[in-house]
Amino acid sequence: MSDAPKTPPSSQNRPQVPLWLLALVTFSGTVAMYIFVPALTEATSALGASQGVLQLTISLYVLGLALGQPIYGPLADRFGRRPVLMAGLSLYTLAGLAALVAPNAETLVVARLFQALGGCAGVVLGRAIVRDTSGAKDAAQRLALLNLMVTVGPGLAPLVGSAAVATAGWRSVLAILCLLGVANLFFTWRMLPETGQPAATPAATLVRDYFRLASSPVFLGYAVCGGCVTTAGYAFFSAAPFIFHELGRPAHEAGIALSVLVVGISIGNWLASRLMRRGSLDRVLARASLVGAAASLTLLAVVLTGHLNVVSAMLPMFVFTLCVGIAGPAALTQAISLNPRVTGSASGLYGFIQMAIGALCSALVGLGSNPALAAAIVLTGAGIAGQAAFRTALYGKGRIVAAE
Repeated sequence: MSDAPKTPPSSQNRPQVPLWLLALVTFSGTVAMYIFVPALTEATSALGASQGVLQLTISLYVLGLALGQPIYGPLADRFGRRPVLMAGLSLYTLAGLAALVAPNAETLVVARLFQALGGCAGVVLGRAIVRDTSGAKDAAQRLALLNLMVTVGPGLAPLVGSAAVATAGWRSVLAILCLLGVANLFFTWRMLPETGQPAATPAATLVRDYFRLASSPVFLGYAVCGGCVTTAGYAFFSAAPFIFHELGRPAHEAGIALSVLVVGISIGNWLASRLMRRGSLDRVLARASLVGAAASLTLLAVVLTGHLNVVSAMLPMFVFTLCVGIAGPAALTQAISLNPRVTGSASGLYGFIQMAIGALCSALVGLGSNPALAAAIVLTGAGIAGQAAFRTALYGKGRIVAAE
C-alpha cells in the first residue's frame, strides 16, 4: 500500500446516505456511555451491589468502544459496510435487551460490555460511509457536520438519563437504549445502501494493506495528531469536578462548564465546515492544532502563576475546544483517505488510537495532588506531541512525493 492518496470513485457513482442516519448510528455507541451515569446510584441499591462493581458498567463500556473499533474496520472492508453495521447494531440491541432484564450486577456489567462492542460499529462505519460517499474536501465538511450532530447526543444524554431515572426508574434508561437499537436497525435496513466495495479486493490484500496502514508514518502521524488535539481534552473533563471543588465552586457548576465546552466543540465543527472550503485540510489542521496547543500552554501559565479561577480556566479551554471541533474532522479525513481499499480499517484504527490517547490522558491527570496543574501539563504535553506527529505526517507525504 502506498501512503499517497488514491483517486476515489467519481462522485456521480457514489450512493447517497442521509447524514442524520449516520449521526444516529454513530452517536448511539457513545450516548449509551453517558446516559447511564445518572442511573448508577439507583442501580447499585436495586441490585444490592457495590459502587465499584456498578462503575464497571461505564469503564468496561469505554474499553469495549476502544477494542471493537479496529475489528469492525477490516471486516467492513472485506464484507461490506451494510452487513457488518447490521451485525453490530443487532449485537447492540440484543445486549441492550439483556441489560434491561439483567437480574444482577454481574449480568448487567457483561451485557454493557457487549453493548459497547456492538455500538462501536456505528462509530467506525458512520465515518467510513461518509468517506465512501464524498470526495476528500466534501468528506471533511460532512464529517464536521456529523461531529456537530453527534456532539449533541452525549451533551444531552446525562439530562435525558436523569429525567428518565426520576420519572420511571433506572431500568428505563436501558429501555431507551434498547429502543434506540431497534430504531437504528430499522432505518439502516430500510435506507442504507452498500457504500463499500466488499468483493473488489482479496482478503490477503486487505490484511497486507491493514498492516502497512498500521505502520505508515503518514497515517500514524495524522492519527496521533488527531488524538492529541481531540480526546486529550478528556484530561480536563475528568479533572474539572476536582478543579471546581478546589476553587470553592458548587458541584453543579462543573457540569455547566463542561456543557459550555461541548458547545465550543460544536461551534468548532460548524466553523470547520466553512474553513475547509477555503483552504487545504493540512493548513486548517496546522493552524487549529497550533492554536489549541497555545491554549493549553496558556492554561499551564495561569496555573503556575497562581492566577487560576473559573474565568481564567474556562477561557483557554473554550479556545481549546473550538480547535478540537476544527482540527478533528481534518485529521480524521486525512488519515482515512490514504487508501480507499481500507477506509473502514483506517477509521477503526484511528478511533482506537483516539480512545487510547484519551484513556492515557485521563489516567495521567489523576497523578499528583493538584488536578489543575496535572490537567494543564497533560494538555500541554499532548499539544507538543500532536505538533510532532503532524510534522511526521507531512514529512512522510513529502518523501512519497519526492520518490514519485
